[in-house]
Amino acid sequence: MILIVGLGNPGKIYIGTRHNLGKEIVQKFAKTFNFPKFKLNKKLKAEISENIIDNQKIILALPTTYMNESGQAVKNLIINYQLSIINLWVVHDDLDLPFGKIRISKNRSAGGHKGVQSIINQLGTQNFVRFRLGIKTRTDADKDKDLRGQRHEQIQIKKFVLQKFTKNEQEKIKNIIQLTIEALNFAIQNNIDKTMNKYNT
Repeated sequence: MILIVGLGNPGKIYIGTRHNLGKEIVQKFAKTFNFPKFKLNKKLKAEISENIIDNQKIILALPTTYMNESGQAVKNLIINYQLSIINLWVVHDDLDLPFGKIRISKNRSAGGHKGVQSIINQLGTQNFVRFRLGIKTRTDADKDKDLRGQRHEQIQIKKFVLQKFTKNEQEKIKNIIQLTIEALNFAIQNNIDKTMNKYNT
């Protein structure tokens, strides 16, 4: 059994924003592999859909909490399904990666991502798998060599991740979404180490 969680914020105003990329990928993964419609579970604080792929039960989850409280839903899901944390895969945007890059990692610190930090805090461990998707453009890197410094820069980060992708980025995002869906499917059928070797670029 594998739990795949797509991080994002609830509400229509956040659709298409950089911070909701993980959520969007999991939603499209569900459509690609004919998962049932997501159903809200208020107790678990998540929308959930389940299916079987390659003889494995796959649980897709979209937390209904805001990003910074994602760990509440993830902990509820882990307890409810009596799932080993090593079978938790979290899909999320990553400001530390260049735009369009995919990195699959495990047992890694949050690196400033508050949704991931919330999960680590709630579970008491960082030993789970993450599909990290780069959202930092070259222009942003040129303008700001260290986005994670002072309070003013933190405000800039918050504003940036809640922006929608530009028209120029839209086509590339489609490709990244498709590639991540392929990577998730490959990981289900093989293992994370093989997936890291194949898709980490």
